[in-house]
Amino acid sequence: MNKRLQQFLAAENLSQSQFADSIGVARASVSHILAGRNKPGFEFMESMARRFPALNLDWFITGKGRMYTSGYQPTLPEEAPDSPAEMVETPSEAPALLFPEEEPAAAQLPPATHKSIERITVFFSDGTFREFK
Repeated sequence: MNKRLQQFLAAENLSQSQFADSIGVARASVSHILAGRNKPGFEFMESMARRFPALNLDWFITGKGRMYTSGYQPTLPEEAPDSPAEMVETPSEAPALLFPEEEPAAAQLPPATHKSIERITVFFSDGTFREFK
């Protein structure tokens, strides 16, 4: 679940402290969840659901489905023009490329083919690039 929280924070362009403040929890609790020491409790997830109603809690809890409810795309601040969401044109499949579903459980895949995304690098026409981990 900590990886999904990291993906969500990246998609919303939020720092750990901004996120903690926005849902009204201690900053340390977010840090502990991201580090894998703790799992989010009911109140934590309820606060997330209230603050981010487009978040698909089924995805957050189980990893199944998409990060957001159908048709929703996060609004990123204008000062981040090189964010992936702003570079995508409007095909309906675009959110799936930005926020891939987690792969099925390892038991469903042959051991040699289970892979996960470590980072995404976006290259711009002016020769610059940005990495998302």
